[in-house]
Amino acid sequence: MMQIFNELSQHCSKATTERYSTSFSSAIRLLHSDLRPPIYNIYGFVRFADEIVDTFHQFHKEELLVEFKKETYAAIERGISLNPILHSFQHTVREFNIDHELIEAFFRSMEMDLSKTTYNSDGYRDYIYGSAEVVGLMCLYVFCEGDRAMYEKLKPSAQALGAAFQKVNFLRDVKADFEMLSRTYFPEVDFNNFTPAMKKQIEEDIALDFKNAYEGILQLPAKARFGVYVAYKYYLSLFRKIKKTTPANILEQRIRIPNYGKAYIVAKAGLRSQFNLY
Repeated sequence: MMQIFNELSQHCSKATTERYSTSFSSAIRLLHSDLRPPIYNIYGFVRFADEIVDTFHQFHKEELLVEFKKETYAAIERGISLNPILHSFQHTVREFNIDHELIEAFFRSMEMDLSKTTYNSDGYRDYIYGSAEVVGLMCLYVFCEGDRAMYEKLKPSAQALGAAFQKVNFLRDVKADFEMLSRTYFPEVDFNNFTPAMKKQIEEDIALDFKNAYEGILQLPAKARFGVYVAYKYYLSLFRKIKKTTPANILEQRIRIPNYGKAYIVAKAGLRSQFNLY
């Protein structure tokens, strides 16, 4: 009967991913079937923590996050949790020996979201590391399937990809973050006077992250490469659309890639992969 509970927990993580992110769900489906469940498990875990700090405003968010963190470590230690999201996550952590420091860094960034509204350069780097880079590293543990030498080699690129995704999200969601949550992640940027020069400086930083990430994607195992490449291409397309948008418009609307655009990205990436033209 334990198998039923394991499968149900896995289904919850998969359903969470599909409900919250069509783009990541599409990319995960392009991974080898062996890799999909653990990546769903990682996404489900980080999604729930993110919901606590970003959405549950009518509840005591600090208490909820403290409880979620405590339950996470208890699940990992015991090898079981009655919270299906945490049960599936602990299974992945234990199966792939994911470093607990990555989990701790992630929670530190989530805790920042409970109180910090502006960041200096050091705080920004710390937040990006904990909220995004470590997620890329957790996934890299899965992709490398125990090959520690490969993990260490690809670690900088995985961090760069996570950082690129997060920074693009910040630009895409700046209206909601600034107006609804009173957050400004980018250091020394005044969104009351968001200039083209400020936007360009942010974009140059993101472009460098994408460049560094691409070099690592090419070296990923075949089982992971195509799915990660599609996620990379999706976010790169979103980034290019944001670059063409004026600072004023970014503050007025949430930039998106329509579904037909996502389908085109997948189709084009698939064609290129057949000829090994990543």
